[in-house]
Parts: sequence; structure tokens; C-alpha cells
Amino acid sequence: MTPEQNLQRIMWTGTIWFIGAAGSVALALGLLLASGWRPAVLAGGIAVLWWVGAALTALSIGLMGWSGCPILEVSVPIADRNKTRTMQIGTLFYIVGGAAALFAVLLGPAH
Repeated sequence: MTPEQNLQRIMWTGTIWFIGAAGSVALALGLLLASGWRPAVLAGGIAVLWWVGAALTALSIGLMGWSGCPILEVSVPIADRNKTRTMQIGTLFYIVGGAAALFAVLLGPAH
């Protein structure tokens, strides 16, 4: 695949990933907060795990958003490289951060 084709693919799929990631986080966190759950109920290390997971997830949404943005930094080859990396790292952070945050919620007290 040429850099131009790959870049177009990443910008299109990056937009879809961004919408999916932001929507799923909004849904999961919205339901948690609506049920009365708050991060303050978590103790010590579990709270740290939740905040690290939440931060990674927020960063991942930003990275996916950048990948889907149709703005090129300098040139097509550089944009191709950068958007490929941000999409890969964003996806990794989304999976790891989301799993860590939800694991911390499961380790927390039950209501």
C-alpha cells in the first residue's frame, strides 16, 4: 500500500475508532456515575490503578482523534509514519487503559 493510500485509510479508520472509543467510554463511565459509583470509593493502590487507566484511556482517545484528523503535518510520508504510530499507540493505550480502569472498578467495593 502506498503512503497516500495508507494515510487515507488511517484517517478514515481513525475517525471510526475515535467515535467508537469516545462513545464506549462515555457509555461505560456514564452508567457507572449514574449508578452512584465514584472513584473516591476506591482505596489506595486500586485508586491509582483506576486513575492510570483513566489517563491512558483519555490519552488514547486523543491519539485516535489525531490519527483521524485530515491535517497533514509536513508531507505525506511523514504524516503516514506519524499517524500510523499514533493509531497503533492509541489503540494499545485504549485496550490497556480501559482494562486497567475496569479491573480497578471490579476490585473496588460492591454496593
